[in-house]
Parts: sequence; structure tokens; C-alpha cells
Amino acid sequence: MTETRPSVCVIIPALNAAATVGRAVSSALAQPEAAEVVVVDDGSTDRTPEAALACDDGTGRLRILSRPRRAGPASARNLAIAATAAPWIALLDADDYMLPGRLAGLLAQAADADLVADDLLRLKAGDPASTMRALVGGLDQPRALDFTTFVRGNISRPDRPRSELGFLKPLIRRSFLDAHGLRYDERLRLGEDFILYARALTLGARFKLVPPCGYVSVERPDSLSARHEGADLAHLADACGEMLKLPLSRREAAAARAHRAQVAAKAQLRAVLDAKRAHGLPGLARQLLRSPATAPYVVTRALLDYVKYGRLPTLPRLGTRVHARKTLAARSGYATRQRWVEG
Repeated sequence: MTETRPSVCVIIPALNAAATVGRAVSSALAQPEAAEVVVVDDGSTDRTPEAALACDDGTGRLRILSRPRRAGPASARNLAIAATAAPWIALLDADDYMLPGRLAGLLAQAADADLVADDLLRLKAGDPASTMRALVGGLDQPRALDFTTFVRGNISRPDRPRSELGFLKPLIRRSFLDAHGLRYDERLRLGEDFILYARALTLGARFKLVPPCGYVSVERPDSLSARHEGADLAHLADACGEMLKLPLSRREAAAARAHRAQVAAKAQLRAVLDAKRAHGLPGLARQLLRSPATAPYVVTRALLDYVKYGRLPTLPRLGTRVHARKTLAARSGYATRQRWVEG
């Protein structure tokens, strides 16, 4: 059954997103199903709050929550969830936007779901010739996502563009979150969406993936991976490891172990690259000796770059050769979904 009244709170965490947050806010307010649009200014040093407020349409639906210091995207989302009682939560990054009719399209297919996500559309920023490309692609009918399918759908391959299911921005049923006391893991500044969705699935959430309804993800050439700290990956690896303690089936546990192994390898690689930058080749050698399992991963990345670009990169460049869809956090809000190291 389709919702007949505004029932969705659109959450937009924003950090130094003055250049893009207005478009995000306007696209959310243009959705008749949006009962509230909550922008969380997470310690911005630019005019992010003013840019968001300038797009107020006078309906009383826009709220701006500000805090003096940055606490991260997970904390920002939790703050917004606590500030609303809307039956549905919709996630929107500050440099993305929604096309008209998106929320109506999702709600029309949400009756039997706790999370319903449309295949998002990717668009290159600043490229007038760019055409929108679907994240998953080839989706012409709704399909259910179980834990194993979802987690394996987040294991990246370095020879392919990033298309992990953790990048999806679903509608989330508020009553499911409250019934299970489920919120974002505030330790995380990377992969927080993946962890929330995966945990929901372990709790029995019905997760439906449907064809595109109009979420536009703006890809930017700036790489976030160089700006994420090693601790971000380490915290994500820890959170992935904690899922292995849950009562999973053999098939589910195998998927969770495979995903965690990849995240751990990326965390180790980041430690190698940081050691190289800080202490040169001796530092790199010492780090490789501490984590010899990293060596095959480093070599694989180097060879793939050689095949693709015709040269072997330096190790610092290796760490930044990514498929990024978001601009730097310092420039464009919680566009924190980096294409190479996110779960």
C-alpha cells in the first residue's frame, strides 16, 4: 500500500558542503512525501548552514542542526534520527540529489520491506557530456537482498569500477530501527552504511532492491582514500570482525569472513603506504615485515596500474589510485563514500 501523506524524514549530514548542499536540500523539499528534511551541520567552517537555509521553501519542513565540532557521519545520522519521529528515514549525501518522484516510487514498493533501495544513478561532476550510469545495472524487477548476497556484493574487485551495495541509500523503516535498538556505529567514519545494513539483515530485516527511482550520486575526481586515516580502516575491520560473533549460518559466516579479509588487507596496505610516506623505503620494509600478508596485495595493485596506465606507480600514488565518486570531505560534505577502501 502506498503512503498517502508525508511520512519520510530526509537526513542530510553535511561538512563544508556550501557548494552542493543547496541542491540536495531543494531536491528533498521537492518530494511531497518528505515530512521533514534534517540537515546536520557537523562542525563546518564554511557557510554550509546558510547555504542550506537559503533553500527553505517556507513549508516548515526544513530543520538545521549544528554542532561546533566534527563528530563524523555516523554520529550526524544518529543525531538526525533522534530528532525525528517520521515512519521512514531517507538518506541523502550533501553532494547528491534526488529526482522528482523518487520517494513516491520507493514508498509504492515499501509495504513488505524494512529497507527499500533503488539502484542509484551515477553522474560525473562537471562533465556536461556525462550520462547517468546505474550502480548495479541490469535491474528490471525488484529483488530481495539477504545477508550473504549483500555482504558478497560489497567485496570489491580492483579491476572493475566500484559497485558495492553498501553505497545504496535506502528508505529505512523507523519502527524496525527502534524495535532492535539499531543505530549507526559512531566509531566509524568509513563504511558506516554497510555495517548498519548488514546488522539489520542479521536481525531479520527485509531488504528490497528495486530499479532506479531517482537517487543521483555525483562522482568527483578527487580521491577521498588519501585523506582517510589508517584508523578509519582499522575501525571498519573491527566492526566487520564483530559481525562474525553473531549467530550466522555457515554460508553467511563465509561471506562475512571474506569481506573482513579484504577490509583488513586494505587496512594493512594503508599502514604500508603511511610508513613509506613517513620513513621512506626503510619504513616500508619494516611495515611489510610486520604484515607480510600485505605484499601480494601491494604487488597486485601495482601490476593492475601497470596494465591500465602503462607504468608502475610509486607507492604513494598506488594508495590514491582509486575510483572515487565523492569530493574531499573538507570540500563537499559527507561525501565519505570512497570507491576503493570502503566496505
